[in-house]
Amino acid sequence: MAFSNLEKAMAAVIGLDIARPGTSRAAAKRAVAVLARGAVRAAPVAAQAARVNPYAAAGLTGLAAYELGLLDPLAQPAMQAVEAIDEVVVQAPERRRKKRRTQFNKAVSEGMKAVKKSASYGKKGTINNAKKAFTQVTKVASKLNKGQKVGTKGPTGVIKRAISKFFPKKKPVRRQKSKIDIRVRGKDY
Repeated sequence: MAFSNLEKAMAAVIGLDIARPGTSRAAAKRAVAVLARGAVRAAPVAAQAARVNPYAAAGLTGLAAYELGLLDPLAQPAMQAVEAIDEVVVQAPERRRKKRRTQFNKAVSEGMKAVKKSASYGKKGTINNAKKAFTQVTKVASKLNKGQKVGTKGPTGVIKRAISKFFPKKKPVRRQKSKIDIRVRGKDY
Protein backbone atom coordinates (compact mmCIF):
# COMPACT_ATOMS: atom_id res chain seq x y z
CA MET A 1 0.00 0.00 0.00
CA ALA A 2 1.38 3.43 -0.94
CA PHE A 3 1.93 6.26 1.52
CA SER A 4 -0.31 9.33 1.39
CA ASN A 5 1.10 12.80 0.82
CA LEU A 6 0.48 13.66 4.48
CA GLU A 7 2.39 10.60 5.66
CA LYS A 8 5.28 11.41 3.34
CA ALA A 9 5.41 14.99 4.65
CA MET A 10 5.31 13.90 8.30
CA ALA A 11 8.05 11.33 7.70
CA ALA A 12 10.18 13.99 6.00
CA VAL A 13 9.81 16.28 9.05
CA ILE A 14 10.94 13.45 11.34
CA GLY A 15 13.79 12.61 9.02
CA LEU A 16 12.60 9.29 7.55
CA ASP A 17 13.10 8.58 3.86
CA ILE A 18 9.98 6.59 2.99
CA ALA A 19 10.13 7.47 -0.68
CA ARG A 20 13.01 5.01 -1.09
CA PRO A 21 11.98 1.76 -2.78
CA GLY A 22 11.54 -1.19 -0.42
CA THR A 23 10.20 0.85 2.51
CA SER A 24 7.02 -0.69 3.86
CA ARG A 25 4.37 0.70 6.15
CA ALA A 26 5.42 -1.73 8.92
CA ALA A 27 9.07 -0.61 8.68
CA ALA A 28 7.99 3.03 8.88
CA LYS A 29 5.82 2.31 11.97
CA ARG A 30 8.74 0.52 13.65
CA ALA A 31 11.08 3.45 12.90
CA VAL A 32 8.59 5.96 14.32
CA ALA A 33 8.19 3.85 17.49
CA VAL A 34 11.97 3.66 17.97
CA LEU A 35 12.28 7.40 17.48
CA ALA A 36 9.45 8.03 19.94
CA ARG A 37 11.08 5.80 22.61
CA GLY A 38 14.40 7.56 22.04
CA ALA A 39 12.73 10.93 22.36
CA VAL A 40 11.02 9.89 25.62
CA ARG A 41 14.35 8.69 27.04
CA ALA A 42 16.22 11.77 25.81
CA ALA A 43 13.63 14.28 27.06
CA PRO A 44 14.76 14.28 30.73
CA VAL A 45 18.40 14.57 29.66
CA ALA A 46 17.55 17.48 27.34
CA ALA A 47 15.51 19.16 30.08
CA GLN A 48 18.41 18.77 32.52
CA ALA A 49 20.85 20.20 29.95
CA ALA A 50 18.51 23.13 29.33
CA ARG A 51 18.37 23.85 33.07
CA VAL A 52 22.14 23.70 33.42
CA ASN A 53 22.94 25.79 30.35
CA PRO A 54 19.93 27.78 29.12
CA TYR A 55 22.00 29.69 26.53
CA ALA A 56 23.09 26.51 24.81
CA ALA A 57 19.48 25.25 24.82
CA ALA A 58 18.28 28.51 23.28
CA GLY A 59 21.03 28.32 20.68
CA LEU A 60 20.19 24.74 19.76
CA THR A 61 16.50 25.59 19.55
CA GLY A 62 17.30 28.51 17.27
CA LEU A 63 19.52 26.29 15.12
CA ALA A 64 16.77 23.71 14.79
CA ALA A 65 14.24 26.40 13.86
CA TYR A 66 16.66 27.80 11.28
CA GLU A 67 17.27 24.35 9.74
CA LEU A 68 13.53 23.76 9.51
CA GLY A 69 13.11 27.11 7.75
CA LEU A 70 10.95 28.66 10.46
CA LEU A 71 13.17 31.74 10.71
CA ASP A 72 13.19 32.53 6.96
CA PRO A 73 10.30 35.04 7.13
CA LEU A 74 12.08 36.84 9.98
CA ALA A 75 15.53 36.72 8.41
CA GLN A 76 14.47 37.94 4.96
CA PRO A 77 14.04 41.68 5.87
CA ALA A 78 17.37 41.60 7.71
CA MET A 79 19.11 40.06 4.70
CA GLN A 80 17.57 42.73 2.43
CA ALA A 81 18.85 45.44 4.77
CA VAL A 82 22.36 43.95 4.74
CA GLU A 83 22.32 43.80 0.92
CA ALA A 84 21.16 47.42 0.72
CA ILE A 85 23.96 48.52 3.05
CA ASP A 86 26.50 46.57 0.98
CA GLU A 87 25.32 48.38 -2.15
CA VAL A 88 25.69 51.76 -0.45
CA VAL A 89 29.13 50.98 0.99
CA VAL A 90 30.47 49.72 -2.34
CA GLN A 91 29.78 53.06 -4.07
CA ALA A 92 32.84 55.30 -4.12
CA PRO A 93 32.43 58.66 -2.39
CA GLU A 94 32.24 61.70 -4.62
CA ARG A 95 35.46 63.63 -4.85
CA ARG A 96 35.21 67.19 -3.73
CA ARG A 97 36.74 69.93 -5.77
CA LYS A 98 39.67 71.76 -4.22
CA LYS A 99 38.79 75.08 -2.64
CA ARG A 100 39.74 77.96 -4.94
CA ARG A 101 42.51 80.25 -3.69
CA THR A 102 41.31 83.76 -3.00
CA GLN A 103 42.83 86.86 -4.52
CA PHE A 104 43.98 87.93 -1.05
CA ASN A 105 45.75 84.59 -0.53
CA LYS A 106 47.51 84.87 -3.89
CA ALA A 107 48.52 88.44 -3.09
CA VAL A 108 50.01 87.46 0.26
CA SER A 109 52.00 84.66 -1.42
CA GLU A 110 53.38 87.07 -4.01
CA GLY A 111 54.15 89.64 -1.30
CA MET A 112 56.15 87.08 0.70
CA LYS A 113 58.11 86.14 -2.44
CA ALA A 114 58.86 89.82 -3.08
CA VAL A 115 60.02 90.30 0.52
CA LYS A 116 62.30 87.28 0.18
CA LYS A 117 63.82 88.66 -3.06
CA SER A 118 64.40 92.07 -1.49
CA ALA A 119 66.78 93.07 1.28
CA SER A 120 63.97 94.43 3.48
CA TYR A 121 63.92 91.71 6.14
CA GLY A 122 67.53 90.44 6.03
CA LYS A 123 69.76 89.77 3.07
CA LYS A 124 68.35 88.74 -0.32
CA GLY A 125 66.96 85.20 -0.37
CA THR A 126 66.38 85.01 3.39
CA ILE A 127 63.87 86.45 5.83
CA ASN A 128 65.25 86.96 9.33
CA ASN A 129 61.87 87.65 10.99
CA ALA A 130 59.15 85.81 9.08
CA LYS A 131 56.40 86.69 11.55
CA LYS A 132 57.03 90.43 11.19
CA ALA A 133 57.29 90.13 7.42
CA PHE A 134 54.03 88.17 7.18
CA THR A 135 52.27 90.72 9.39
CA GLN A 136 53.47 93.56 7.15
CA VAL A 137 52.46 91.75 3.95
CA THR A 138 48.93 90.99 5.22
CA LYS A 139 48.48 94.58 6.42
CA VAL A 140 49.52 95.97 3.04
CA ALA A 141 47.30 93.47 1.20
CA SER A 142 44.36 94.36 3.43
CA LYS A 143 44.82 98.09 2.84
CA LEU A 144 45.07 97.63 -0.92
CA ASN A 145 42.01 95.40 -0.87
CA LYS A 146 40.05 98.18 0.84
CA GLY A 147 41.37 100.77 -1.61
CA GLN A 148 43.43 102.64 0.98
CA LYS A 149 46.78 104.29 0.35
CA VAL A 150 50.04 102.52 1.13
CA GLY A 151 53.58 103.91 1.32
CA THR A 152 55.77 103.55 -1.77
CA LYS A 153 59.17 103.40 -0.03
CA GLY A 154 60.75 100.70 2.12
CA PRO A 155 59.29 97.23 2.71
CA THR A 156 55.71 98.40 2.17
CA GLY A 157 56.65 99.78 -1.25
CA VAL A 158 58.25 96.48 -2.24
CA ILE A 159 55.13 94.61 -1.17
CA LYS A 160 52.80 97.11 -2.83
CA ARG A 161 54.58 96.87 -6.19
CA ALA A 162 54.42 93.06 -6.05
CA ILE A 163 50.75 92.70 -5.14
CA SER A 164 48.99 95.76 -6.56
CA LYS A 165 48.06 93.76 -9.69
CA PHE A 166 45.75 91.56 -7.57
CA PHE A 167 43.70 94.51 -6.35
CA PRO A 168 42.48 96.86 -9.08
CA LYS A 169 42.29 100.48 -8.02
CA LYS A 170 38.93 101.24 -6.52
CA LYS A 171 37.37 104.60 -7.17
CA PRO A 172 36.43 106.51 -4.04
CA VAL A 173 32.75 106.56 -3.28
CA ARG A 174 31.39 110.09 -3.60
CA ARG A 175 28.23 111.12 -1.91
CA GLN A 176 25.70 112.56 -4.26
CA LYS A 177 23.75 115.62 -3.39
CA SER A 178 20.15 115.02 -2.61
CA LYS A 179 17.77 115.48 -5.51
CA ILE A 180 15.39 117.28 -3.23
CA ASP A 181 16.13 120.88 -2.43
CA ILE A 182 15.42 121.75 1.16
CA ARG A 183 15.30 125.40 2.07
CA VAL A 184 15.10 126.49 5.66
CA ARG A 185 15.16 130.23 6.54
CA GLY A 186 16.80 131.10 3.27
CA LYS A 187 19.50 128.35 3.29
CA ASP A 188 19.63 125.38 0.92
CA TYR A 189 20.38 121.96 2.33
